[in-house]
Amino acid sequence: MTRLTGVALRLTVFVGESDIRHHRPLYSEIVHRAHAAGLAGASVFRGIEGFGASSLVHTARLLSLSEDLPVAVVIVDTAERIRAFLPQLDGLVEEGLVTLEECEVIRYVGRSGSKEAE
Repeated sequence: MTRLTGVALRLTVFVGESDIRHHRPLYSEIVHRAHAAGLAGASVFRGIEGFGASSLVHTARLLSLSEDLPVAVVIVDTAERIRAFLPQLDGLVEEGLVTLEECEVIRYVGRSGSKEAE
C-alpha cells in the first residue's frame, strides 16, 4: 500500500493543451513518465482561461473557441524523488512554466487491491 505523509514537494508543470510530444499530448507524456518513474501520483487540471509568456489570453468561452487552453500537471512526492524526476522534463517542456513548492501531505493512502496500491 502506497503511503506518503509529512513534508513533500509539489511539482507543477504549466503547458498548453495542444502541446504534443512523442505523438501524444505533452501533459499525458509527463504523467506516463511520472508513473514509470514510480512517483506517488500525478493529476492534470485543465484551465478555463489564462496567459503565459506569449501574453496571448486563451479562454474556454463559447465565442472564443480556443484550442490551446492552459493545463497544469501536478505531481507530489518526496523532495528527492521529485528532484530526480526533473531532468526528464528538460527534453519535454520547451514552452511553459515549471514550479516547485514545499507542501505538507496530511494523508495519502493507495487503495487496497488496486494497481495504484502495488
